[in-house]
Amino acid sequence: MTKLSQAPELIVESWLNTDADLSLEKLRGKVVAVYAFQMLCRGCVEQSIPQARRLHELLAGQQLAVVGLHTVFEHHTAMGRASLAAFVHEYGIGFPVGIDQPAAQGSVPQTMQRYQMQGTPTLLLIDQHGRLRRKSFGHLDDIQLGAEVMSLLRESDAEHSPMESKDSSGTGCRAD
Repeated sequence: MTKLSQAPELIVESWLNTDADLSLEKLRGKVVAVYAFQMLCRGCVEQSIPQARRLHELLAGQQLAVVGLHTVFEHHTAMGRASLAAFVHEYGIGFPVGIDQPAAQGSVPQTMQRYQMQGTPTLLLIDQHGRLRRKSFGHLDDIQLGAEVMSLLRESDAEHSPMESKDSSGTGCRAD
């Protein structure tokens, strides 16, 4: 069996859509989907962000946290905090969005460097123990994402409750 590695902590300059700073440590116990994006990235705007919004809306209240990470590696002057705040409002993004800490030198922000991201969009899936389970560059199909998230959520449920068969459809035959 492969030993899974701990996900590196996000290095965030500031947060939008949350009253308190977030960290992977604070989110431990939940499955975390981190969507790294740029607001001037076509794939992010057309596919990744809508997918993140759907995931957040569909699984709100579950043991899942959806987090955006605005990671700017180009067009720095056009994508500041004020522009991002307007973007988050206009696109109806309701989940927390962190601003990746700019690089000390060079153009690639610190979390992007830490995770060795190739670009945006990038999806990180982190299990309830804080282990990185997926890092993918580009768009991940909704069905594949849903299956992987549900698998991670079921791992979490299996650790916290006994296995029990449930008939959710109401069409089963019971032996009473």
